[in-house]
Amino acid sequence: MKILQSSNRLQIALPIALLGAGLTISPLAARAAQQQQPAPPPHDMNHMQHNHGGFMQEGMHHAVAKGIKLEQRVDPATHTITVREGPLTLPAKTSHMKMPQPPDVFWTIPLDAFLLAYTPRLVDANGSAVPGIVLHHTAFWNTDRSDFLCPNKEEHIFGAGSELTNWMELPGYGYRVQTGDKIRIETMVHNPTGTSYDKVYLEVKIPYADSTASTKGVYPTWMDVQSCGDSGYDLKPGKNENIGTVTVKYNGILLGVGGHMHDYANQIVLEDATRKDTVATLDARLDDKGQLLSMPVVTFFDRGGYKFSAGDQLRITATYDNTSGKPLPSGAMGIVVGYFLPSDDSAMSALRRKPKPAAHQVAATHDM
Repeated sequence: MKILQSSNRLQIALPIALLGAGLTISPLAARAAQQQQPAPPPHDMNHMQHNHGGFMQEGMHHAVAKGIKLEQRVDPATHTITVREGPLTLPAKTSHMKMPQPPDVFWTIPLDAFLLAYTPRLVDANGSAVPGIVLHHTAFWNTDRSDFLCPNKEEHIFGAGSELTNWMELPGYGYRVQTGDKIRIETMVHNPTGTSYDKVYLEVKIPYADSTASTKGVYPTWMDVQSCGDSGYDLKPGKNENIGTVTVKYNGILLGVGGHMHDYANQIVLEDATRKDTVATLDARLDDKGQLLSMPVVTFFDRGGYKFSAGDQLRITATYDNTSGKPLPSGAMGIVVGYFLPSDDSAMSALRRKPKPAAHQVAATHDM
């Protein structure tokens, strides 16, 4: 079965991650009361250096941005949660290596629910839009669950880059969360433009359905050219091709995929190497300067999904054409993100981790 760039390609970010892999589902008429969560102790951000140890940050050291807070607003009337991180100060012409970066912050899930979709945007203190190009990437990780393809990682539930693609809903499917789950938000910014931006906020709007809704639980599927290691890697000048593999451990179907790449991207290809079959080819759309504008999404649910079997080896190939004429340290990522529906959902319960001690939380969650 060969599925290439389906006509059902939607401009939604399964960063599809970022990632496309956020879970999407139709909004159901579900009521959930807003629950106030106690804020963990604030993090001491007076130190000058911060080590981003996450898989998206490659363990790089940066000056830490001060005064970063995470806020949330739950609207039971519209069944929407909005999380906001900031404020960020973004001086003009500053690379991600020199920019003070926000520390990881933690979002405490306020209710039992299915998360249905993700709409990211950047705004200033007045609510006016800020260009997405200043977002290097953001990634949401469920610290209470392991990734089903890479158990060494936390479960990566949402991600986005400068394209700020919306992860739209897939009717009947959603990502199950429980009250108290801790979502680690890892964000990196830069500002290649000639305009400085002050007091910038990352906002993500997330519709939800009640946990009792007739919704099927899906699992974020992050298939990385770096396999189960750090996602970022260096670009040399000119052509670049990187290949990674990961092994599927459960039977089930893939409902759709999208891609997450960076500037100078060409395409990313997902193959089932065991079957010698191409699952999807995702071509990057760039402007005339090589800056990434968007990545496509391909869905398979209208034809019953793309079947995966336990033991299938997946191959991810990412190609870039770095026309900048210089090496770009940590300048690339190559991720295919999708939604996986397991044949036996009970088998996935093994992915839940023991809660981490509160002392490990590094930032407070507040209500907006």
